[in-house]
Amino acid sequence: MSSLKYLLVGMLLGVVFVKTEIISWFRIQEMFRFHSFHMYGVIGTAVLVGLLSVQIIKRLKAKSIEGEEIVIEDKLYSPSLILGGLMFGMGWAITGACPGPLFAQIGAGFGAISITLLSAVAGTWTYGLLRSRLPH
Repeated sequence: MSSLKYLLVGMLLGVVFVKTEIISWFRIQEMFRFHSFHMYGVIGTAVLVGLLSVQIIKRLKAKSIEGEEIVIEDKLYSPSLILGGLMFGMGWAITGACPGPLFAQIGAGFGAISITLLSAVAGTWTYGLLRSRLPH
């Protein structure tokens, strides 16, 4: 029952993804071909909201619902981030699906995305298996 709030937020997010058309393969292809500003606007807005939210949390020393202080640690740069970002972007361009809206795409009736979801799970599992041997 305690996970119900996460299910509801996930469903709401899925509706937002569908209504804003960010699950559309055509919108994603438009973005990678530089034919439309739509996806850049959505992503840019998300980055701006995230940036502002993190700054507010840090400056106000916000606490979680349970009363614990929220700590956001700084991230260290690693050259492997470039390779990982390129692989992520290529996968996104090839499949027309970002990992975030995969479930929304499946829920909207794009059954072929199930293959993308299985591939994402397999890639995550493989990374977990090889993580200790990879450069970080």
